[in-house]
Amino acid sequence: MSQAKTLPTAHIEALEGQIAKTVLMPGDPLRAKFIAETFLEDVTQFNGVRNMLGFTGTYKGVRVSVMGSGMGAASIGIYSYELFAFYGVENIIRVGTAGGLGGGVELKDVVLGMGACTDSNFLYQYEFAGHYAPIASYELLDAAVQSAKELGTKIKVGNIMTSDVFYNDHSTAYDSWIKMGVLAVEMEAAALYANAVNLGKRALAILTVSDMPLTGEATTAEERQTTFTEMLKVGLETAIKFG
Repeated sequence: MSQAKTLPTAHIEALEGQIAKTVLMPGDPLRAKFIAETFLEDVTQFNGVRNMLGFTGTYKGVRVSVMGSGMGAASIGIYSYELFAFYGVENIIRVGTAGGLGGGVELKDVVLGMGACTDSNFLYQYEFAGHYAPIASYELLDAAVQSAKELGTKIKVGNIMTSDVFYNDHSTAYDSWIKMGVLAVEMEAAALYANAVNLGKRALAILTVSDMPLTGEATTAEERQTTFTEMLKVGLETAIKFG
């Protein structure tokens, strides 16, 4: 009987076959641990490199993995690329937090990112002659909308914005994005969407509004880590549709 082989990445120590075809990806590795411990059965840990925790288990009998991405386009760019390119992952569902901007979005709302505008330079690598518009997988988006309906979870679907800047020096930085209908700002989705399209895979960001940059309203760090269960259930129900 041949032994499973470690695959070629310096950031993920999983053996071949240890990661499911669909991965839920929160930014915080402790949220990944919370998801695994709270929702999954028969859980095994497949990654601990740099404390970027990753786990595989089953949800309603379907094999699902969950792993942290870290903060920012650069970090999720590395982990999502390696999952897609080296580990046979077909779907990554980002389950993370965002700052609410326009469209009547309020604290703790669940937002599905249909498209992801960005101020990041992540897309320069593709050498576009113009400006590329990163979008979610329609199949995942449609499945998430259906899952939310089944769960009775209210959602908002629309454009989000991926930023490289958390502490912005310009007080009017979000004005133009709000005017153009952007619902929320976060730091990872555009890179995730670009990697997915480039590698022929699927990706979607499901976000909980954790703060309101324009009003100063915010949830606590503990709430962000452990209580955004509506978003997580939508993500898990979506994941098992691609089991």
